[in-house]
Amino acid sequence: MVLRGVLKLVLTGFLLVLTLAWGGAQAREQTPISATVALNQLPAQGLETYQLIRQGGPFPYEKDGVVFGNRERLLPAAKRGYYREYTVKTPRSRDRGARRIVCGGPSTAPDACYYTADHYASFRKIVP
Repeated sequence: MVLRGVLKLVLTGFLLVLTLAWGGAQAREQTPISATVALNQLPAQGLETYQLIRQGGPFPYEKDGVVFGNRERLLPAAKRGYYREYTVKTPRSRDRGARRIVCGGPSTAPDACYYTADHYASFRKIVP
């Protein structure tokens, strides 16, 4: 009898955790990005990258233009292949650094672009 009560309690707890986790994921998917950054407020390297995106390149890094999977689910939900990422040079960095611009839509006329300075931990929508 005690074992059945413990199992019921454990199962109830598990279902509660599962429900809360699923609800949190749903909230992340449905949360629009409200933070913005004006195009002229990007670092100089960000403005340079943005202009290269609009021109269709050429890009300085081999990985520029690859599909961004949006695994963090911080950007609005879209089909795979919709988002592409581009490196924003970081002065004095020995690698690509943490700064990126991620754009969704057609490559030279994107629907929207987002800037991250912290390697996808947060995004701000780029506005004119």
